Amino acid sequence: MQRHRYLTPRLYVDAPLAPGARLTLPEAAAHHAVRALRLHQGEAVVLFNGRGGEYAARIERVARSGVAVELGAFSATERESPLAVTLVQGLSTGDRMDLTVQKSVELGVQSIQPVAAEKSLVRLAGERAAARRAHWQRIAIAACEQCGRNRIPEIRSVVPLARYSAPESALKLVLAPDAGIGLRQALGPASSGIVLAVGPEAGFSEVEEARLVAAGFRPVSLGPRILRTESAAPAALAALNALAGDF
Repeated sequence: MQRHRYLTPRLYVDAPLAPGARLTLPEAAAHHAVRALRLHQGEAVVLFNGRGGEYAARIERVARSGVAVELGAFSATERESPLAVTLVQGLSTGDRMDLTVQKSVELGVQSIQPVAAEKSLVRLAGERAAARRAHWQRIAIAACEQCGRNRIPEIRSVVPLARYSAPESALKLVLAPDAGIGLRQALGPASSGIVLAVGPEAGFSEVEEARLVAAGFRPVSLGPRILRTESAAPAALAALNALAGDF
């Protein structure tokens, strides 16, 4: 039975790709193909390298020496959101931050800027911060493999919130439960570049909120219910996409 194109396994390969090329999958992609997806010789896959578009491919060989694939036709398919959203996310703990990254990528975020807020329960610096960034970038890649995106969102290095500066031209929003307006009122007709700030588990401090407002961020609410930090960013992204006609 032919596999539906939406169910064809997708693999990210950080290498130049071209129709008709043959290549051996990098170790991470090969492990995912064989151990997680249980793929065999002759099965169809889709390869993408994060530079736009994707390639039909077929597994030629599965062996201890590696997994070989042959590339077929290139498709310029893109599945990006019409909104270029940068998520400024207050550091949260463990699985919560992982979930925020995963779901935000699935919902079309363009980049994620983790920030250390006054109320963040986790502190990252040096090698530990670099390791977590690499971990989140892998989560972003896996999310793109799953959801069909062909461009990998950038996960930026952690910085203190006080040191973050948003682009002057962007529409800047900060989630605040007691804000008097919602996303519909804040999203203008030409709002394509958006910076969305979301606090950690206990939210931003009053001083941080005041600093963000002074920097041009507009407080917005997601409605009468208070969401957890790992739910807030994905909910806001879903709402923004719906308002922009992406859903």
